[in-house]
Amino acid sequence: MSLVCLMDFQAQARERLSKSSWDFIDGGADESITRDDNIAALRKIRLRPRYLRNVSEVDTRTTIQGEEISAPICISPTAFHCITWPDGEMSTARAAQAANICYITSTYSSCALEDIVATAPRGLRWFQLYVQSDWELNKQLIQRVESLGFKALVITVDAPVIGKRRQDIRNQLDLQKNLMLKDLQSPTERNSAPCVQLDPISSSFCWNKLSWLQSITRLPIILKGILTKEDAELAVKHNVQGIIVSNHGGRQLDEVLASIDALPEVVAAVNGKFEVYLDGGIRTGNDVLKALALGAKCIFLGRPILWGLACKGERGVQEVLNILKSEFHTSMSLAGCRSVSEINRDLIQFSRL
Repeated sequence: MSLVCLMDFQAQARERLSKSSWDFIDGGADESITRDDNIAALRKIRLRPRYLRNVSEVDTRTTIQGEEISAPICISPTAFHCITWPDGEMSTARAAQAANICYITSTYSSCALEDIVATAPRGLRWFQLYVQSDWELNKQLIQRVESLGFKALVITVDAPVIGKRRQDIRNQLDLQKNLMLKDLQSPTERNSAPCVQLDPISSSFCWNKLSWLQSITRLPIILKGILTKEDAELAVKHNVQGIIVSNHGGRQLDEVLASIDALPEVVAAVNGKFEVYLDGGIRTGNDVLKALALGAKCIFLGRPILWGLACKGERGVQEVLNILKSEFHTSMSLAGCRSVSEINRDLIQFSRL
């Protein structure tokens, strides 16, 4: 089958993966209402193109945290890439480097941080941290990623406990028993221990602990999972450097706002004090355009990256990124935008349907 859009990769990945692996990637929490709303909400937005503009040259480049990327399309942190392709996150990192975009590496990667860096040494990398109950482990992880050249620390805030993912429960899926969580091991432990037990995610982590994290790193801190203006205002007050508007792909608290619906109030609350990004439901170039028009500096992809990986490994991730970048270039051209800076709220109309 010719793979010409992201949904083609979804269909082929479903055929290639085991049921338990597919359910882990595709599943949402509870009724999966939010997972599905992420896509549906984007479909309700209509575009207002401007014509008779010279779009013979269209530039998709932008910057995030001061680093240039080829397009505002980057990779979200997702866990356990090796369930879709043997060398997992190393393939993902190489594809991101080739595309000149940012890859956020998950705490729960199936490849060691050192191996990910070694396989794509020129790539732009951020590190996603699930704050662990063991504060010394948090400190060691942060110091480690900083020494390895990661450029930002992304703190996931929407997972004080894990959402109820029904298919994983039905499948009796327990990845921590079957996979080496190498990012939680020291180099010495990785050479001797067959597995590492997950430290519990901290359910007591709150705003007053941010200052401690800020005190032990020079990296910019970005909060992933903010959905309200109230929390966005607190993020400004606590001097973070960015927000990723996200509902965890609908895998945590079900029936929250779709990411794109939460974006405008977060952008308004931040009021330009730092960059706001978005993940959740992006499947087409038009989706990217809509997110940027509503104030996102960049979007991040989760599931589509794993689809590409499942289909063709590194080459599949490259193809997913190239397809979306090409679609975004076309969307910009047809909407009359010659650069990312020309994308604004005037392009958007919310459907009454």
